[in-house]
Amino acid sequence: MAEKFISVGLVSGIFGVRGWIKVYSYTDPRENILTYSPWTLKKGKDSKQVKVVDGRRHGKTVVACLDNINDRDQAADLNGWEILIRPEQLPKAKKGEYYWSDLIGLQVNTVDGVELGVVKQMLETGANDVVVVMGERERLIPFLQERTIISIDLLAGVMIVDWDADF
Repeated sequence: MAEKFISVGLVSGIFGVRGWIKVYSYTDPRENILTYSPWTLKKGKDSKQVKVVDGRRHGKTVVACLDNINDRDQAADLNGWEILIRPEQLPKAKKGEYYWSDLIGLQVNTVDGVELGVVKQMLETGANDVVVVMGERERLIPFLQERTIISIDLLAGVMIVDWDADF
């Protein structure tokens, strides 16, 4: 079985001349990505593990210094690499809170027992997050716990929603 990873960002460029990289972080807040060392960097079929030595928020981006990356050329070689971590590197979610990566792949059923499909992805819209469910067709369901999202059972792999199957 392949090892499971969570994508937390992307190397988006170089910063300075001493090997620092710019990071486009998917974490909230953005600088949290720095706390998940080591990272597994992946591009195509290539992957490598790197240790984060230093880093900080820099405007809307994050900059990081990685172990054994000491100059601009080495940093440039990492541009476009995806930043992955292992699930166990994340802090345990509080009761009633979920990591999006835990929700992807859950079976989604209505309160009436109608199977709608599986969670394909999650979207952040500003007003509220949205669950993208793929079944016989795609459905977008607002992620409103105790309103549209009635229950989530990660062990059983099921999300129960209060949603009209025809909508």
